Amino acid sequence: MIHPVPGAPLDEPPPICLASLGEGFLAKPLPGLDDPEGARLPEALPPVVDAHVHIFPPRLFEALWRWFDTWGWPIRYRLHAEQTLDFLRARGVRHMVALHYAHKPGMARALNAFVAEVAARHDDVTAVATVHPDDDDPAGILRDAFALGLRGVKLHCHVQCFAPDDPRLEPIYAACAALGQPMVVHAGREPKSPGYACDPHALCAAERVEAVLRAYPALKLCVPHLGFDEFAGYQRLVEQYDNLWLDTTMTLADYFHVDYVQGTPPRRVMEARPERVLYGTDFPNLPYAWDREVVRVARMGLDEQRLARLLHGAASELFGLEVA
Repeated sequence: MIHPVPGAPLDEPPPICLASLGEGFLAKPLPGLDDPEGARLPEALPPVVDAHVHIFPPRLFEALWRWFDTWGWPIRYRLHAEQTLDFLRARGVRHMVALHYAHKPGMARALNAFVAEVAARHDDVTAVATVHPDDDDPAGILRDAFALGLRGVKLHCHVQCFAPDDPRLEPIYAACAALGQPMVVHAGREPKSPGYACDPHALCAAERVEAVLRAYPALKLCVPHLGFDEFAGYQRLVEQYDNLWLDTTMTLADYFHVDYVQGTPPRRVMEARPERVLYGTDFPNLPYAWDREVVRVARMGLDEQRLARLLHGAASELFGLEVA
């Protein structure tokens, strides 16, 4: 069950409790938090790369926010692409990895062109391509996207309705492995929602991701949200496989809490192999303060090397960034 944590940190509202784990975290829409936000990142932090920022064309962003209003949580920062990047830059974020995804076949080329144009205007933005499993010639779409300067690929099992080991993905995995391009695949089971056209609990499993890691040892695969909610499974995978990365997005913010079936909280996953874990936020699609998660990271007591690795080192290695 999801439940509030007694004595939630920083005297703020407790984590959200609205659904049983079997129903999924988004069985009902979740409320937003009116928690305080900082004007800038804490000065004592090393350089920060936000490896999980979303940008979309305006109409698609607005449609996404309507979906969240109905099925997810209230979006606190309703900012379009340039505003999103300006907001984080003004608050001290050194570099941003911009992600997006195609909700249906036939969208990817236009979306890739849009994010490539945005990224070309900013030295501190690395944009990632997308493709839909049902697109014609997905490998060709990716080759064209990489020629535009995009780096890596973002896919979303819940939105695009595929399992990680779906045969439709084989040409995508093969192309990325051959070209050395990383893949970011939302393959964790949560958040499950009736607003999706498929059941992610039926599609997603750590074992299905493991099948991909085994089949494509040259593929650099990143699973966001620490594989939420299969923390124990992804801890095992990241310890075992050198071609797997994880990002922290929304898992360290004390917005959700779970009675962990296997006794594995998110921090244990993060600490299992810290050189393979990236800091990310999901900005701007957040129900709480933009710096909620990084403030908690800063208070974890990580040594200087581990903190720098989390906040920029792992992302720099995965995406080939130069962040001083």
